[in-house]
Amino acid sequence: MRAQLISRADLDFLLHDWLRVVELCDRERYAEHDRDTIDAVVDLAAQVATEHFAPHRKVSDTREPEFDGERVTLPDEVRAALKVLGDTGIVGAGLDERVGGMQLPAVVVQACFVWLHAGNVATAAYPMLTVAAANLLLTHGSSEQVQTWVRPMVEGRYFGTMCLSEPQAGSSLADVTARAEPRDDGTHRITGTKMWISGGEHELGENIVHLVLAKIPGGPAGVKGISLFVVPRVLENGERNDIALAGLNHKMGYRGTVNTVLNFGEGRATPGGEAGAVGYLVGEPHTGLAQMFHMMNEARVGVGAGATALGYAGYLLALDHARTRTQGRPAGAKDPASPQVPIVAHTDVRRMLLASKSYVEGALALNLYCGRLLDEERTAGTDAERRRAHLLLEVLTPVAKSWPSQWCLHANDLAIQIHGGYGYTRDHDVEQLYRDNRLNPIHEGTHGIQGLDLLGRKVVMQGGAGLTLLRETIGQTVERGRAVGGELAVHADAVAAAVDRVVEVTGIVHGQDDPALAVAHSSVYLEAVGHVVLAWIWLEQALAAEGRDGDLYEGKRAAARYFVRHELPRTGPQLDLLASLDRTTARRPRRLALTLLSRGTPGRTLRWPGRRGAAATPSACGSAG
Repeated sequence: MRAQLISRADLDFLLHDWLRVVELCDRERYAEHDRDTIDAVVDLAAQVATEHFAPHRKVSDTREPEFDGERVTLPDEVRAALKVLGDTGIVGAGLDERVGGMQLPAVVVQACFVWLHAGNVATAAYPMLTVAAANLLLTHGSSEQVQTWVRPMVEGRYFGTMCLSEPQAGSSLADVTARAEPRDDGTHRITGTKMWISGGEHELGENIVHLVLAKIPGGPAGVKGISLFVVPRVLENGERNDIALAGLNHKMGYRGTVNTVLNFGEGRATPGGEAGAVGYLVGEPHTGLAQMFHMMNEARVGVGAGATALGYAGYLLALDHARTRTQGRPAGAKDPASPQVPIVAHTDVRRMLLASKSYVEGALALNLYCGRLLDEERTAGTDAERRRAHLLLEVLTPVAKSWPSQWCLHANDLAIQIHGGYGYTRDHDVEQLYRDNRLNPIHEGTHGIQGLDLLGRKVVMQGGAGLTLLRETIGQTVERGRAVGGELAVHADAVAAAVDRVVEVTGIVHGQDDPALAVAHSSVYLEAVGHVVLAWIWLEQALAAEGRDGDLYEGKRAAARYFVRHELPRTGPQLDLLASLDRTTARRPRRLALTLLSRGTPGRTLRWPGRRGAAATPSACGSAG
């Protein structure tokens, strides 16, 4: 029997036993829903993922997008699956009823998309980006833009993209050079090149709505001069816009998500015979980056959810394999003629499975918790409650993106290990799942960028209010754990000590008033804080499972125990390193010594190019690799 994509029992536990999402239905926005409608839409997403997304996972991996000079072609199964999804209404499940959405809680929509990611993350990328684009326009666009572009997105007819990066700028958005020349009719003509644009060209729907960052001439320098534009592939009159596909990028994973280099304003004539892509300004000029962060933050949480789903699917495959693959005998078995046992009987296999379980189930809980915070931000009863939810979500977003991208990828690594020699063959899905997930530490802001965001901005914003709120929130869980007593009290004490240490070390690092030093250790900080957050999430799950009997709840207690005892202690040396103010990576030495071992020369020191008299040459440096 094929393993599940996601454990429905686990999902029900998180949605209903822990997060109590049905309580949201008492609020005006979600009043049309109840437990039955919530379960029905999650069931529908699971069905679409299992019957329409998962069956073509290997097809979309092996038959990559092709460009014949005129159009991009994808396997027919991708378009068919997206048509089915569009017909269900799940694409617009969380959007306003006024634009054709279902107006379901964000946490429920997140659960639906986890299923789709687990089925086929490459196909799920198209609607994920589309929903994020639609949400941005609902928040920042004009009523006309919403009617023109968002409604067809909700119906699954139009798709959306985000066009930020450029070949010379990468993630440094201050250096974008795309231009937007204003015209008398209120539009702008967009020129420039955008790189790494997922979903940038295809025939999967009627139109592609590109959200493009560009600079209006005469505006401020750097990021303060960036504006945001709707630049559709097809204009309202049916003509093609001046957007040309310059080429496709071929990646190690997500191969079914077409990834493009796009030239805006290459010379295709637009209405009036003028070159340049027609763009429609979103909001006020020079506010584009702040607007785009609305989509970027949603996409970051979505990337974390995708990473979780891939890790989760790999874990369930490994669990199924470990239960059915027989090999070896238990430790201490003396009779070589005795039957072999399933490899799940071996302690090291159980260790890897328990580690994977703690990663993927913890990450899923974090993903859904962030969805619940978004619901609180939108619908909580008081302004104070809404501001609190917004601030906590701001702090958790870099963790929700990067922690699953690192540790659920490790779960995929362990799934390959559990499969043994089978694991790295293409005959088994765990090989592809690992390749797909390896992209997520880079997608939507690298691990390093998220670390900079967390340490450099989120924990010190508003005078440290974000970190204070996180500590207070974790502290409430700690007090509940201590009140229960026993093992939960021990876990609570460990979590409390860890979060107190995070606060202390944050003060030490920022107390030096040395930005270069903070930058040097931001990724270490991100990883340490991520593990503390996940230990808190596991304490929350253990509390929700307290007093309940059954395999599900025993599994939760075992995973919580593993994470607090085996994973949380990782943060000790990391936080010690941060507190030591080590400057090893912050220094910029004028000379670097390279020791080469080649051609019988035991040690040869070369002076790095850049100083007069340097002995190294490009070829010599290259040979060192």
